[in-house]
Amino acid sequence: MPSDSEKLLRSISGNVVRHRRLRDWSQQELAERSQVSRRMIGMIERGESNVSLATLGHIASALELTFSEMVKDPAAEAAEGRPERGVRLWQGRRPGTKVDLLQSFPAARTVELWKWSIAPGDWYPGEPDLTGYREVLYVIRGELTLERAQEVRVLKAGESIAFVADRPYVFRNLGKGTLHFMVNVVA
Repeated sequence: MPSDSEKLLRSISGNVVRHRRLRDWSQQELAERSQVSRRMIGMIERGESNVSLATLGHIASALELTFSEMVKDPAAEAAEGRPERGVRLWQGRRPGTKVDLLQSFPAARTVELWKWSIAPGDWYPGEPDLTGYREVLYVIRGELTLERAQEVRVLKAGESIAFVADRPYVFRNLGKGTLHFMVNVVA
């Protein structure tokens, strides 16, 4: 599973440029359709921005692509003759904190399955998704503290929650061991 952030940024950059041009869209048109600034689109296309997961999701939605299609390395797929499975999309400040996209496929809309690990004391600040997105969390091991607006929920291993992901949230590990959980995103 690739974890090289420069390689990932190059893949994202190339995929955004290629799919935008296939649609004959300007950067401004993609910005308007994705609700992401034209300046950010330009920075992503030049590989100058470490884009957030939410921003990348907005762009993927506008381009009608799955998250996997946005981050895949076209050269690796061509060389191996099959799509890449499992992509490291985020690395936390502490060893053991990471986000891996396991699968993504087009459905009536989009469904994504994510595997998360957060080291003790680390957290992930999530941005709002587009209207209509929902997330389902399932804790495999550890204890997940989910903070949304004025609400704080603590989920233990074996517990799950579903919520509309239209506002900022934080995934926090306040425990002593590494937290492992799955996130299913449905758009």
